Amino acid sequence: MDRFEAMRTLVAVVDGGSLSAASRALGMPLPTISRRVSDLETHLGSRLLVRTSRKLVLTEAGEAFTAVARRLLDDLADAERAASGEYREPRGALLVTAPIMFGKLHVAPVVHAFLAAYPPVSVRLILSDQVIDLIDAHVDVAVRIGRLPDSRLIGRQVGQVRWVCCASPDYIARRGEPEHPDSLIDHDCIAFEGLQSHRQWVFGSGASERRFPIRPRFSVNTADAVVGAAVAGLGIARLMSYQVAAAFADGRLVPVLRGWDDRPTPVSLVHQPQPVQPLKRRAFLDFVAPRLSVILAEVDGQTAKIAGSSAEP
Repeated sequence: MDRFEAMRTLVAVVDGGSLSAASRALGMPLPTISRRVSDLETHLGSRLLVRTSRKLVLTEAGEAFTAVARRLLDDLADAERAASGEYREPRGALLVTAPIMFGKLHVAPVVHAFLAAYPPVSVRLILSDQVIDLIDAHVDVAVRIGRLPDSRLIGRQVGQVRWVCCASPDYIARRGEPEHPDSLIDHDCIAFEGLQSHRQWVFGSGASERRFPIRPRFSVNTADAVVGAAVAGLGIARLMSYQVAAAFADGRLVPVLRGWDDRPTPVSLVHQPQPVQPLKRRAFLDFVAPRLSVILAEVDGQTAKIAGSSAEP
């Protein structure tokens, strides 16, 4: 029995929640997966998994062994990367995540330039507005918008964005401009599912935080769709500055409730701590960070000027 392969199989079963999921993830026949787990249990003389009516559950011994197996597999992967030269020059594959619209507009073009500068490196870019667990998903670098509560991760702030309320000139001409967030309940609003409540918007933070009810006429789960609905005159939207910068610049959208949404939100590059950082990740961070900083400073300054608020934090 190859114990490393057996450990890889067990971890895949645990991560996938079933033998069939591990079979798909590893590209192996289901009987092979089952046999490897059984052989490992026989070798250890202990039951590692218990099948319930709905899923596989680790026993106490299984939890302890799986934790050790993960560490050993990570150490083996580090050793393989070192032997292949990954710690001597930037080379190998990077997995990067970013929010959908920010990734499309700003991260992807910078990644293109990085790949041109570093031919031995490849990048897989996953765009999602959901927070992806860096450890479980083996993410090398994540672009995060917002505060970073997880102290296990290392973050490098590259700039800031702001929440901005906006509407089309046509909507303002038809319905008027709200002078206070209290007035939002009398307007049609566009809700950004996943990042905002469907029934209220939060302004300020901490002791100054206030919640105001809204009446969503349209709800959708991507920022570009929210922008499109606002441009179409369906109501008032609340988006981040980078998401509306182009629509502000050409006059398709105009800010409303100026001064209520000017608190900055940090944008950071985040990664796991590692005793020896692979050069591919260090090169990526050093290349991407200053370029995103320039982009964000320009967007924040332009948006703050249009919205009539200061660009200073």
